[in-house]
Formats: sequence, C-alpha cells, structure tokens
Amino acid sequence: MTLILLFMLAALSGIIIFISLKSDKFHVARSVIVERGPEVVYPFINDFHKWRDWSPLATPSANASTAFDGSPLGAGAIYQWADDARLGAGKMKIIESSQNERVIIKRHIKKPLEVIDDISFNLTEAGSHTEVIWEVNRRLDFIGKAANLLKSSENRAGADLEAGLKRLKVVVEQTV
Repeated sequence: MTLILLFMLAALSGIIIFISLKSDKFHVARSVIVERGPEVVYPFINDFHKWRDWSPLATPSANASTAFDGSPLGAGAIYQWADDARLGAGKMKIIESSQNERVIIKRHIKKPLEVIDDISFNLTEAGSHTEVIWEVNRRLDFIGKAANLLKSSENRAGADLEAGLKRLKVVVEQTV
C-alpha cells in the first residue's frame, strides 16, 4: 500500500513539475489580406460598435447584456459583456489607436475564468490591399498552463481569430 502511495505521489509530483516548466507565454496570431486600403479597414477595428458585424468576440447570445462606455471609438473606448451562454463576462478597452496602422486592446475576461489578454491589430498597406494581423498575448498561471495542455487554447483562439478575419474581410470588401 505504501509503495502505491509513493508511486502516486511521484507521478503527481512529476505532472506538477512538467506543468510548471511549461512556458507561461500564450501567443496566437493570424492574418488576412483585405482588398481595401487601411483607411477603409481601420474604422471596423477601431470602433467596438462595428465589431458585432464581424468579430466572434462581440457576438453574444440572445440573452446577453452588452454596454459601451468611455470614448465612442479609439483610445478609451470600452465594450463590456455578460453572457452566461457563450462568452462569459468581461470588458475590452482600446488603449492605443494609431490612425490606419494599429489598434491595441486590453481584454479582461471575468467569467468563466479570469484572463487578461493584450490584443493587437496591425494594418500594413500593400498597394490597394491591407494585411491585417490580429494577435493575442497573455501570461498563463499554473491553471492556465494545465488547461492549455488539456485543450489547446491556442488552437481554439486561432480558430476564433481566423473566423473573425474572414468575416472582417467580407464585411470590409462589401464597403464601397
């Protein structure tokens, strides 16, 4: 019996050490080429009111509550949501906005688990096209590292970014 307990303790210790040694950095980035200039793309990213048209981060369920606060767009704009069905609860705030070039957002998810993300959109002009790069960065605590091992958060987040960028491309390219 003692040998079994020692083996289980050693196995548990090994798992804890393995998880602890994993990187605490979470980074996901995806990009898309949009057939419009950055001056057409930028307003769709810089204004949370327009996110519902394209972003999976702003498409809550029918029973969700959402609110806008702060500046109407650009630095200081705030979007809050509470959605028990799909997105949990949290807040996004634009902390930096460079006309037609970059938007940086701090996202604080409060439910179902507390997570703080640094999100950036970088727009690079290429003739009459724009490359949009959407990045999400966060620091993982022990629970975050373990959860990432069990269900790859990077794959799930990457799928959300890809879906959002595809939708952004469609919405922006329909703009005259």
